[in-house]
Order: sequence, then C-alpha cells, then structure tokens
Amino acid sequence: MMGAIIKHLSSELPHEVILFFRNSLAFLIIVPLVLYKDGPSGFATNQFRFHALRGAIGVTAMSCFFYILGRMHFTEAILLKLTTPFFIPIVALLWLREASSKATLFAILLGFVGVMFIVDPQNKGWSEVDLVLIGLLGATLAAVAKVTIRRMKDSEPSLRIVFYFSVFASLFSAPFAWSAWQSPNTDQMLWLLLLASVATLGQLLITAAYRRASAGKIGQFTYTSLIFSSAMGWYIWSEPLTVPILLGCVFIVGAGLINMKAK
Repeated sequence: MMGAIIKHLSSELPHEVILFFRNSLAFLIIVPLVLYKDGPSGFATNQFRFHALRGAIGVTAMSCFFYILGRMHFTEAILLKLTTPFFIPIVALLWLREASSKATLFAILLGFVGVMFIVDPQNKGWSEVDLVLIGLLGATLAAVAKVTIRRMKDSEPSLRIVFYFSVFASLFSAPFAWSAWQSPNTDQMLWLLLLASVATLGQLLITAAYRRASAGKIGQFTYTSLIFSSAMGWYIWSEPLTVPILLGCVFIVGAGLINMKAK
C-alpha cells in the first residue's frame, strides 16, 4: 500500500518531498503513541548511535526505493525491494555472527528463483540498468537497517525504534526536500497523511517481528508483499499478470512456508 501511494504521488511531487513528509508526519503519529504507552520515559535510550546509524542508512535505502517507484513499473520496483532478504543473512552473519540454517538458505535460493521467473531476463531483460542498480543499492542498505534493529532488540521496544527512525529520517531528508521543494495541495496532503499512517503501522509490525526472531528468518516473509503488489499493479496500472509472475509467486510463497518450518 505504501508503494502504491508513493507511485501515485510521484507524478505530482518530487520524491524528496514525499520522503520528507512520509517521515515527518510519521513523527507526529508516533509521539502520542509513545507517550500513551510509556510516558516521557519511553524516549530514553542508551542506543543513540545505533538509532542514528539506522536512520541514516534507512532513509538512504528509502530514497532509492521512492526514486525507482516513480520511474519503473510497480511490480518490477517492488521486486527490486524484495531482494533485501537475500542480503540480510549475509549482513547478520558478518555483523551479529548470526548463522542461518540450511533450510533458510534453501528458502533464499527458492525465493531467488521466483524473482528470476518474474524478471524473465531471457525475454525482457533490464534496459534501464541505472534504475536496477539504484534499486539493488537500496535493498542492500535496507538489509543493514533491518539487522540494526536486531542489534538493538534487547534494550529497545518497537515504538522507540520507530520513533527515533522518524526523527533521524526527517532530519536527514529535510535538506534534500528543501532543495526540491513543492508545497502539496490539500488532496496531496491527505494522501501524504495516509502514506505516513500506513508506513508507520507497517514499520511497527516489521520492527516487532525483527525483535522476536532472527533477521534471516523474518526477511523471507517480505516476499508475500509481491502477491499484493502484483494485484495492485494489475488493477491500478493495468500491468499484466503473466505466467512468469504467477510462477514466481508460487516459488516465493513456497520459500516463505519452508522458512517458517526451519529451525
């Protein structure tokens, strides 16, 4: 849903402005939630450097994603974002010494096969190499950001993690938004508010998941978003649901089910 709203707004607003409002409006949403649950003490943290690191890396990854969403077919842009789980076990191994089971590695392989079906390189290929590279860079950075959540799991609740991300992401994105500023009209502001709401809810759920299980395991479940993105791409932008896309979904969902059973 977040991706669909971004793609809709990208034809009307610069992606830098969308990125800033996505995070600054999320800040206004998350602050009352923190105060309601924990009061002022909910903002206290001893992991400030990791929050700042996650904010810088995460907003850069998000910027890459926002950029390609406005310039590629919706399903293809989501596909590039879905390569993030391929990088998560590598980052988790190098940083946290968190090994993945053979079943998880097999699930990653199946997921990759599913993506290859949808990309269909023999018949289509990638003519816009620069956009692909930007998307893969964003996926790699997103993997680092997600493993950072795992690094903070013992001391930081989900609300606090999302709060500090909104703070740093707003600060880091503000200069770029200023350089490309275009004031949203009323209709666009409503879309931006919906974007921030959907994104914040999704981020809270994902953050809670990464605090409860290994990064390599949770990452596999992001594949299911491909089902929703394919349906939205077909319904909203008339992107065809081809046989390769359907086969890819089978492999990707299968990978998620195998990973769910993995130890």
